[in-house]
Amino acid sequence: VQLQASGGGLVQVGGSLRLSCTASLRTFGRYTLGWFRQAPGKEREGLSCMHGSDGRTWYADSLKGRFTISKANAKNVFYLQVNDLQPDDTAAYYCATNPPTKGCGLTVVDGSLQLSSEYENWGQGTQVTVSS
Repeated sequence: VQLQASGGGLVQVGGSLRLSCTASLRTFGRYTLGWFRQAPGKEREGLSCMHGSDGRTWYADSLKGRFTISKANAKNVFYLQVNDLQPDDTAAYYCATNPPTKGCGLTVVDGSLQLSSEYENWGQGTQVTVSS
């Protein structure tokens, strides 16, 4: 399985980007999809996931509705639309997939629901830099 992330870049505060992840999966539509990011000196943060079985989605509360995950099964591509970007959004963004037998991998940490990083396949990351 190979995942290729793209779409990152340098944007100004308030700007938007659409990140893409192309997957070499024969049964792409059934896979669980996830987006993560990691800023320098910080832990990897789970942003969003989508179940392959029914398209249910989850988002981290910290995103405040600014990010949207979607997919195009016919193209084996999934996306993360990121809007109203802020300097704190500067990070390397990673896409990941899990086989259909595994869900999003949501866990409770310190009383809040978070996305586990236990995904089987990872892309190489695409850099998003937000300038003020």
